[in-house]
Amino acid sequence: MTDVTRAEVCAVAVSDLFVGAGEILASPTGLIPQLGARLARLTHAPELMLSDGEATMYADTPAIDEPFAEPEHYLPYRALFDLIARGKRHVVMGGSQLDQYGNHNFSAIGDWQRPSHQLLGARAAATNTANHAVSYWIPRHALRVFVPAVDTVCGVGSARLKGARFADLRRVITNLAVLDFSGPDGTLALVSVHPGVTVNEVAAATGFDLHVPSEVPFTRLPTAGELAIIRERLDPRDARYREVPR
Repeated sequence: MTDVTRAEVCAVAVSDLFVGAGEILASPTGLIPQLGARLARLTHAPELMLSDGEATMYADTPAIDEPFAEPEHYLPYRALFDLIARGKRHVVMGGSQLDQYGNHNFSAIGDWQRPSHQLLGARAAATNTANHAVSYWIPRHALRVFVPAVDTVCGVGSARLKGARFADLRRVITNLAVLDFSGPDGTLALVSVHPGVTVNEVAAATGFDLHVPSEVPFTRLPTAGELAIIRERLDPRDARYREVPR
């Protein structure tokens, strides 16, 4: 399958986040995370729950640029907090900055009193990281994202979460690689590099010492069946390339 694209490898890496997840709510942010979560529900995770991000869960699994059509369950905002408190959710968040412990920022860049860039705000990142599974999707792996220290802590990293009963930092998926928190003292470690990417490229795009094991495999390629679902059902109009160009 030499024609597999980087975007498709990333989508499958996101799909693999939900292996064995059971009946939980997937909350993916971004085109590739949406594609990966929907691919998971159509393949290995049929019990995965998907919502419109507002107040309804849906039984259908449409293309990522189409609306849901088959309401399955009403999910008012207060009920979402019940799911969060019980750990029945896996959110895939974006981020403007991540440090080696997974402290996460999408609030502001620069000094808090006078930031150079105002972003989304802290939103629910701290609650997410303290209560249920959290992964990150970074469409451009770069020095300005993977920094020695984040300007503002929104999502809480592994060092601050030690002893937290329900904390569950899982993985970071980027356009270059898959990482997790298995490094020394819960720091970021390289799990795999995407086909065509080298370990040195990932290290050069990371602003801190990334733990690199002695052997680093390539991220797995999608199967023929997964490719068909991605290309023919979930993203026939190629929206995935808006996040990860060919």
